[in-house]
Amino acid sequence: MTAPRHLFRSPADVVDRLRAEAYLADEMTGLTVFIAQQLEKPLLVEGPAGVGKTELARSVATATGSRLIRLQCYEGLDESKALYEWNYKKQLLRIQSDERQEWSELEGDIFSDAFLLARPLLAAIQADEPVVLLIDEIDRLEVEAEALMLEVLADFQVTIPELGTIVAKRRPLVFLTSNNTRDLSEALKRRCLFLPLDYPSVEREREILLTRVAGLSVSLADQVSQLVRSIRALDLKKPPSISETIDWARTLLLLGTESIGPADAPGTIHVLLKYEADIEKARRELLGEVDKPGPTTLDGFRASTPRAG
Repeated sequence: MTAPRHLFRSPADVVDRLRAEAYLADEMTGLTVFIAQQLEKPLLVEGPAGVGKTELARSVATATGSRLIRLQCYEGLDESKALYEWNYKKQLLRIQSDERQEWSELEGDIFSDAFLLARPLLAAIQADEPVVLLIDEIDRLEVEAEALMLEVLADFQVTIPELGTIVAKRRPLVFLTSNNTRDLSEALKRRCLFLPLDYPSVEREREILLTRVAGLSVSLADQVSQLVRSIRALDLKKPPSISETIDWARTLLLLGTESIGPADAPGTIHVLLKYEADIEKARRELLGEVDKPGPTTLDGFRASTPRAG
């Protein structure tokens, strides 16, 4: 196996080079990414949706000039989509092309690299160039399916019965992300370093906005960050992500907004929130409205108010 290339020189180098890619990492993130690289261990990044977990892996790949290989996890993901599968159509054509050939000779031919379709995990193992392997939303997998990852994460190798064990030419830098929708197995966690990410502070989100949204004033960035912080504190089905905050700031800039307060936010808040119930809840909070009890039926349930017209 090729000796690993030290992509980052120090935790501070991680932070600086990610900042150059417009990803504002804190000191803990820089330290953990550096340790993961030095120890050649996968990094499990966990936190709510939209806090920059996937973007961290992308930014590391860009900052280091590495190839990004992404495995998007979903319920029902199996070996043929994660590791490899055989090109059965091509194998069948090869068999039909010379039906007189002995099976013992033909078998060694059709079960070779020429008939192998590498999926993300095997592709990362086989790569000659530096690779960042992103295993995204691993908590979407069933517990049993996590076993697909264990050999790769422990030994950076893949075993194919017909070919044997393929060992990584150079170890990829591996990021696993989880939205914490279920507990991951202890076997998986043992193989990884752990990095929790949460929504940024008002100050950091303001800095992110100023970095990502050209032409945004400091005062408007601060107002947007403050409003988003108060909205995230509500009991919402889907709190706004950082990318949605950026979209909102760009929208306000596009509309020529120079200043925004709670009373102004409802007009464009649908850019920030994606569920009608969340929009209504945030609108009521921003406008200081209080739900008024409507007329009730004899059974004590609130009666619906008939619409005019």
